[in-house]
Amino acid sequence: MRRIYLTVAISLLSLSFYAQDSYKYEGDVTLENDTVKIKKYNLQEVVVTGKNIDNPISIGKTSIKPMDLPQASSVITNITLQNQQVNSITDILKNANGVYIMGTTGGYQEEIASRGFSLSSSNTFKNGVRYFNGMSIETSGLERVEFLKGSAAMLFGNVSPGGILNLVTKKPKYDFGGEVGFNYGSFNTIKPTLDVYGALNKNKTAAFRINSSYETADSYRNNVESERFYINPSFEFKLSKNTDLLIETDFTKDSRTPDFGAGIIDYKVVDLPRDRFLGVSWGKYDSQQFANTITLNHRFNSNWNINFVNGIRYYDTELFSNTRPNTGSNGGVQTNGDWNRSIQKTEAKDNYFMQQLDLKGLFTTGKIEHNVLFGADVENFKTSTTAYNQFSNYDTVNIFEDYNPANEAAIPTLTENTLTKAPINRFGVYAQDLISFSEKIKVLAGIRYSYQDTRSDVLKYSDGSITPTKNYDDAFSPRVGLIYQPTKNHSLFATYSNSFEINTGQDETGKALEPSIVDQYEIGIKNKLFTDKLYLNVTAYQISNDKFYQQSLANGNSYSYVKVLTGEVRSKGVEVDITANPLKGLTMIAGYSFNETKFLDEGYYIAGSLLRYNPKNTANLSANYLFSEGKLKGINLGLISTYFGERYAGRSTRTQVANDNRQLIYLQDFVQVDATLGYTFKQFRISTKLSNVFNELNYNVHDDNSVNPIAPRNYSIALNYKF
Repeated sequence: MRRIYLTVAISLLSLSFYAQDSYKYEGDVTLENDTVKIKKYNLQEVVVTGKNIDNPISIGKTSIKPMDLPQASSVITNITLQNQQVNSITDILKNANGVYIMGTTGGYQEEIASRGFSLSSSNTFKNGVRYFNGMSIETSGLERVEFLKGSAAMLFGNVSPGGILNLVTKKPKYDFGGEVGFNYGSFNTIKPTLDVYGALNKNKTAAFRINSSYETADSYRNNVESERFYINPSFEFKLSKNTDLLIETDFTKDSRTPDFGAGIIDYKVVDLPRDRFLGVSWGKYDSQQFANTITLNHRFNSNWNINFVNGIRYYDTELFSNTRPNTGSNGGVQTNGDWNRSIQKTEAKDNYFMQQLDLKGLFTTGKIEHNVLFGADVENFKTSTTAYNQFSNYDTVNIFEDYNPANEAAIPTLTENTLTKAPINRFGVYAQDLISFSEKIKVLAGIRYSYQDTRSDVLKYSDGSITPTKNYDDAFSPRVGLIYQPTKNHSLFATYSNSFEINTGQDETGKALEPSIVDQYEIGIKNKLFTDKLYLNVTAYQISNDKFYQQSLANGNSYSYVKVLTGEVRSKGVEVDITANPLKGLTMIAGYSFNETKFLDEGYYIAGSLLRYNPKNTANLSANYLFSEGKLKGINLGLISTYFGERYAGRSTRTQVANDNRQLIYLQDFVQVDATLGYTFKQFRISTKLSNVFNELNYNVHDDNSVNPIAPRNYSIALNYKF
């Protein structure tokens, strides 16, 4: 049986595609429950590529196509993930300009930011349900990755400005098949993978899919190692002709050596060997996350459907290692390189529950068309964090000397310091309507009402005292956008949205923090050119957060929940997105982003000073070429390049503190290039990747106490078999 490779879907499903080979077809085509049935077929091999650019993104909750959405969005499809052999969020973000890694504190997480603002776990979703991103995220089970930039408050309530990220896992299929793979790479990286799917009964009304992987690796950093297990079983049931039930379970267990680096003396990065590790060799960051999502969808008819989502999530983390350099009472790294190390321990657990109900419909009033969404959601978080008393003066090392684990002292026993319990209850109702007055003029209008109950009880084990804070907030979050489409291939839009963001913790007097009000303005143009061979989008935006809080540093405060108001912060920027299929077999993704995020007030930091970690300029360009005929048929060549502009870490100077010696740390810009090579023959695919081809050296820096160099030149090779 000849194999048909599909990376988005064929044009019969109204998806954007570019055919890479010829085909013959005779007979009828029908569409039943998203399944294409072809009768009397005589097909030669077909290869289809694309980016799902014309398809609505699932995180948008509605069937609004990107050309009708007055907001920037992008989708990284499975074919791109496969061709680029992605193994981390960092790899994925090389295809999304304006969304970037702002830090990798401890080497055990990838801290994401967009348009100048951090995308916390509240902004990270997996299959539409919030996902904890404070641990390593496995990518082998992903079908695609969706980005919705700018405001998402109308849809999801209290999310940070900048955008949201949705990880979409692979879904069940009704024809039996799958893939097994084995990956080996630099630093003794070993990773077997499994993907199997098929029907559960003869009538094909039930199907399953199981994705799983295991990875063990050393590191380019001495004495650093990691181990990760992942499994993602899912099941789909066709309860009736119009009712589907999807059950998805996702579990990750990860253990790795925390690595906060060193190399900061007097607010300057010190030139040290890239492989030098200066943490305790016995240190561990153990994390696990379990999630389960049940989605019930019922279609009343071709225009109306209702969708119910029930999601639960649990995570558990434990950090036991040396403290970060330049923190606590250890005095920091001395000029001669001496570092008096202390030991820390923190445990965190979270139980999360959500339910979401959406009613979506299409109807007309006269000649005016409506695409409506009515919804409600409820969320409950129960977070518990135990902080232990630091063990000071564990030992002294010198950052200019190679580290010898044999000289380590015994592992100390730490006592409990505080227990923070932070239950959060959220509730929201929302309504939205895409109103098409004509083919050229459309308006997207929506509003959400949100209520949130935020509590925090801090127990001090030393005296048994409890410090409670309570906050009850509600707000309306409107969004209105105007779309003008002079032709079907061009769309101009302007959008305004308003949202509020909860600030957890308390000020220096013990009072609960007020919520922040965020105003966002966005204008842009979207273009489909040269018979859908070129997609060009340009977006400009402004985001204003009227109350920006940071951890208070007064009087040596070490509690992250004690914060100070730093005033208003404003983000401005421009983004350019390009996707092209200029030649048969060639796919290109490119983008450029300019962003400036700065403090406007003189109250705490210097007015006009930039927020740390955010580059003003980022850019990306990737190209992939598939030979679909001739002697080189089946060979796939790829090049991935990213530019990361200048930015600052360190500590912003405080205007309220006389003779404040805190300084910013300048980090220079850099370009990183990766190259891929693959070959597919029948059921086999071999893939190779050379990352950081030119061995570029640069750093991710958090404050002045976690310096993580990017990985040097490294390789991976994978062999996969499809069945």
